[in-house]
Amino acid sequence: MKNLIQITNQIQSFNKSINVEGDKSLSIRWALLASQASGKSISYNLLRSEDVLNTLRCLRELGTKIYLKNKTCEIIGKGLNKFNYKKKIVLDAGNSGTLGRLLLGLLVHSKTEVVLKGDKSLSKRDFYRVTNPLQKFGAKFKTTKGKLPVKIKGTDKPTAVNYIEKRGSAQCKSSVMLAAINTPGKTIIKAKKSRDHTEILFKYLGLPISIKKNRKFDIIKIVGGKSIKPFNYNIPSDLSSSAFFIVLTALSKNSKLRIKNINLNPSRIGILKILKMMNVKFQLKNKRTYKGEKIGDIFVHSSNNLKPINCPVSLNSAAIDEFLLIFLVAAKANGVSYFKALSELNQKESPRLYWGSKILSKIGIKNEVTNSSIKIFGNPEISLKKNIQIKKFLKDHRVFMASTIAALTFGGKWRIHDRDSINTSFPTFIKKIKMLGAKIS
Repeated sequence: MKNLIQITNQIQSFNKSINVEGDKSLSIRWALLASQASGKSISYNLLRSEDVLNTLRCLRELGTKIYLKNKTCEIIGKGLNKFNYKKKIVLDAGNSGTLGRLLLGLLVHSKTEVVLKGDKSLSKRDFYRVTNPLQKFGAKFKTTKGKLPVKIKGTDKPTAVNYIEKRGSAQCKSSVMLAAINTPGKTIIKAKKSRDHTEILFKYLGLPISIKKNRKFDIIKIVGGKSIKPFNYNIPSDLSSSAFFIVLTALSKNSKLRIKNINLNPSRIGILKILKMMNVKFQLKNKRTYKGEKIGDIFVHSSNNLKPINCPVSLNSAAIDEFLLIFLVAAKANGVSYFKALSELNQKESPRLYWGSKILSKIGIKNEVTNSSIKIFGNPEISLKKNIQIKKFLKDHRVFMASTIAALTFGGKWRIHDRDSINTSFPTFIKKIKMLGAKIS
């Protein structure tokens, strides 16, 4: 079977209810923290994507016992800094920046040298952003000009640090936080606003953490050395994965969709705020709190009269994984949309800002792109008849899935390569989208 899909028909109207797999960020964080707990932790609805499976494999190679069952995953932690592994170990993070960067935080105490590598895409991404602060704890690093592979040799006498995180990167912040729980003394982090899943998990686990929230920065203080009790976790559905179905429904005719038990963490719902400003019709219902995380159901409807947006920079971090989809909504808005300060998009699995521009150009939407901004000239009447091919995008799962949504809503005949890229974050994407009536060959 060729590793591509073909779409020649727009999706017909639908009225459905679906569940989406567990949140990737929470799945990886649960596994890493469970490996540091003293005893057996169990997760339910763990995402079974390549990024998460690579996380489990790396932890196994570090000596952690893991039992992946039909509906659960059990991790038998040995406690803080109790990894037990052979010399000259090489860990492969695959495509996952979250795994690669956070795992280094847990290895600042490694007794022997550990090598971390990744796939072609991950090996193009910046790791100085975590090795620079982590070396202040006392660990020693050797990198390939800031890229993978990275060699780390830990320290027996780590030192608590003061760290300023200026990018709004939850990965950088979380890597330092994981190093801090293993380090005696008080680590202080001044972090630009970003996703706060790690902080919420720390609080739920009763770790010594205090957070002072300011308008642009959070001051996070962590006292290291407290043991972690094992914990069970029913992982809520991933909003980033759900976003593909939200936009599909909004851009389709006469359609309705309910997605249940979605993670509605305030640091993640930037896309919902942006879509609301663009006149996408949806409601949030059955809202509740689960172990510190806000969750609920979303009801979304076909949306006409989409409005252009001058997107507030303050929403960028909370929507960073969904901008390719937001660009598609802007393509059908009645007017010009402008997005700026998005250079972080080009630090993802592919240079996503440029890929967003490329997809728009292929569907005939005028746009002007720089290395950090894009202006999109929307066309509410867009309806394609031509042939479009999407390939050579570094197997970026979000480029593949966003292209699929464009094909199903804008028309035309599409050939989209690297179907297996979805295994990174959403292996059942094609299956679920066919459940809504999409015809994909």
